[in-house]
Amino acid sequence: MNEDLKVNLSGLPREYLDAAAAENISAAVSSQAPVAEPEPELIVNPWDIVLCTSGTLISCENAVVVLIIFHNPNLRAPMFLLIGSLALADLLAGIGLIINFVFAYLLQSEATKLITIGLIVASFSASVCSLLAITVDRYLSLYYALTYHSERTVTFTYVMLVMLWGASICLGLLPVLGWNCLRDESTCSVVRPLTKNNAAILSVSFLFMFALMLQLYIQICKIVTRHAHQIALQHHFLATSHYVTTRKGVSTLALIMGTFAACWMPFTLYSLIADYTYPSIYTYATLLPATYNSIINPVIYAFRNQEIQKALCLICCGCIPPSLSQRARSPSDV
Repeated sequence: MNEDLKVNLSGLPREYLDAAAAENISAAVSSQAPVAEPEPELIVNPWDIVLCTSGTLISCENAVVVLIIFHNPNLRAPMFLLIGSLALADLLAGIGLIINFVFAYLLQSEATKLITIGLIVASFSASVCSLLAITVDRYLSLYYALTYHSERTVTFTYVMLVMLWGASICLGLLPVLGWNCLRDESTCSVVRPLTKNNAAILSVSFLFMFALMLQLYIQICKIVTRHAHQIALQHHFLATSHYVTTRKGVSTLALIMGTFAACWMPFTLYSLIADYTYPSIYTYATLLPATYNSIINPVIYAFRNQEIQKALCLICCGCIPPSLSQRARSPSDV
C-alpha cells in the first residue's frame, strides 16, 4: 500500500508513469551506445587543386617563352614583342591561379580576394587583347606586304602594348575600386567577388573581340589563298600544290579560332546567364577550359615560330638542326 501511494503522488496514471520510465531507460541505454560521427568534409576542393595545377603548368610553359624573347637580342621585331606580351600575360594568369589557391586556404581575407581576382582579370584580359593584337599584326603584314616592314616601327608596337596593358589593368582594378559584391551578396556573379555588371562587361568585351578576330582571320584566309595562287602561277606549280598550301593555311586559321572559341566561349556565355545562385561546379567546369587556352597559346604562337624554335634549340642543345635552318616560310605560315 505504501509503495502504491508513493508511485501515485504525482497524480498521474500508472500507465503513463510506466511509459515514461521505459523512455528514460531507453535514453540511458542510447547515451551509452557509440554514436556514428558524420563524415568529415573535404578540406581542399578538388577543383581548386586542378586550377592550381593548371596555373603551375601555365607559368612554367610561358616562363620559357618570356625568357627566350627577353634574352635573345634578335627577337625584338614587333611580332616577337606581341608574342612576348601574350606569354607574359599568360604567365601572370598562371601565377594568379596559384596565388588564388594559396590565399583561399592560408590567407583568407577580403583584401587578398580583391588582389587575387584583380590580378586574374587583368592578366586574362591582357592575354585576350594580346591575341587580338597578334591577329591585327598578321593581317597588316599580309595586307601591306610590300611596305609593312618599313612602316611598322617598334615604337608603334610599344604604344599599342601600353594601351593594351593599360586597358587590362583598368579592368583588373575595378573590383579593388569598389566593383565587388563583398557588401551585397545579391550582386555577385558566378565568380565571387566580381559583380554581375563587371562579369557582363568582360563577357561582352570578349564577344566583341572574338567577332573582330574572326573577321580579320577570314580576311587573312582570303589573302593567303590569293598569295598562294600567285606564287603557284609564278613558279608554274601544279594545282595540287596550290591546293595543299591553301588547305594548310585554312587549317591553321581554323585551329587558332577553334581553340580560342572552345576554350573561352563556354565560360563567357555562362557568365552572362548565370549568377551566384548557380551551383559552383558549373563555374569550375566552364572556367577550367578557359585556363587551357593559356596552355595552348605558347604552342600555337611561340613554339611554332622558326626563330623561337632556333633560339630554343640553341639553349637546349647548343646547335640548330639543319632541317630547321633550311626550312623556308610559306604563305600558309600565318
